[in-house]
Amino acid sequence: MEQHIQETRNRAVLVGLDAFSLSREENATEASMEELSDLLETAGGETVGMVMQSKDSPDPRTFIGEGKVAEVKQLVEAMGADMVIFDNALSPSQQRALSEDIGVSVLDRSALILDIFAQRARTREGRLQVELAQLKYRAVRLVGMRNSLSRLGGGIGTRGPGEKKLETDRRLIHQRIGQLKEELADVKRHREVTRQQREKNFALSAAIVGYTNAGKSTLLNRLTGAGILAEDKLFATLDPTTRSYTLEDGQQILLTDTVGFIRKLPHHLIEAFKSTLEEARYSDIVLHVVDCSNPQMDMQMHVVKETLEELEIVDKTIVTVFNKVDRFRELEAGQNSGVMQIPRDFSSDYQVRISARTGEGPEELQKVLQAIIRSRRILLEKVFPYSQAGRIQTIRKYGQLLEEEYQEDGIAVKAYVPAELFGKLYSD
Repeated sequence: MEQHIQETRNRAVLVGLDAFSLSREENATEASMEELSDLLETAGGETVGMVMQSKDSPDPRTFIGEGKVAEVKQLVEAMGADMVIFDNALSPSQQRALSEDIGVSVLDRSALILDIFAQRARTREGRLQVELAQLKYRAVRLVGMRNSLSRLGGGIGTRGPGEKKLETDRRLIHQRIGQLKEELADVKRHREVTRQQREKNFALSAAIVGYTNAGKSTLLNRLTGAGILAEDKLFATLDPTTRSYTLEDGQQILLTDTVGFIRKLPHHLIEAFKSTLEEARYSDIVLHVVDCSNPQMDMQMHVVKETLEELEIVDKTIVTVFNKVDRFRELEAGQNSGVMQIPRDFSSDYQVRISARTGEGPEELQKVLQAIIRSRRILLEKVFPYSQAGRIQTIRKYGQLLEEEYQEDGIAVKAYVPAELFGKLYSD
């Protein structure tokens, strides 16, 4: 007899603290709480209540204070919630104390994001990176977790390494962390070989970065037909995808879709994914995709720029791609403002406005990419003897052939070629 087992959705009460002593990035706001609810939905749970607390500074033991903890506990019992998730980062001792006082599992924003990554990782490298990040996060939380583990009961916060690994001692955890680092180092070496091969092929590359759900995967699909998952969810795709994109003038560029950024991205996660995000570090161009229809656009752009700086991705040609202009127009029309406030980014080198979903604007992006590629190439004018006719194919493959004329003494060529190739072609 066939049985159908439906996974029970975790029901969670969300809690946030706005404290005078915390920085703007650390504090919870109405917008960050809404985003936390979206994260919970992405993880497969549902929000059944929200609680905000304002204090001068966090309580050392319970973070939000004993009175507010009692209020949260009452809400948990009334709504039948099985977990509480904080928008702020909790210390291990605060997490344990809250779990004991409230009687259900207590997670923070970092743990929720790590859980989503554990669900979304598909490649071997992605899974290794997620496990490494989770083990680092949980290693400092092993003391006293045996009692709270019995209340987790599976679901959000228990994916990835799992309960069995959590119940091992610190020595084994750190041994596993060492193994994961070695395996990821091997993956990194393989990627470096691939990157060196690209450099031999004189291929320019562009990394597509942006806040999660800005439309990066949709853009890659629109330009290259990559066919990767693109959903209206946070972190719909996790593993990077690289595709070759041929421009209208015949020039080629490699586009790499990267993991989305988000405010309060766990430090362990940034560290673990540095090898993947090195694709952006070694790229020639950064395409910063921005959801210009999002009211939090400025904040999201700031988060992306800060994360790029933390990853030491600097001194790149930046193209800000304002995506979802169709939604932006609809919002402007609904507000009856009369004059559209066209989004701008004065810190970037180029700006384009598109709708990856409807197909509006890729031509403008193409022109920008063509201009960037051409600016990095040198104009070659030379007559090649017929015995070197094969070099014309090299120019076609790696450069942009403008003119080709067959003369008595050889083939007269006018073309834009990569600087590295120019020297070889001209000296021979």
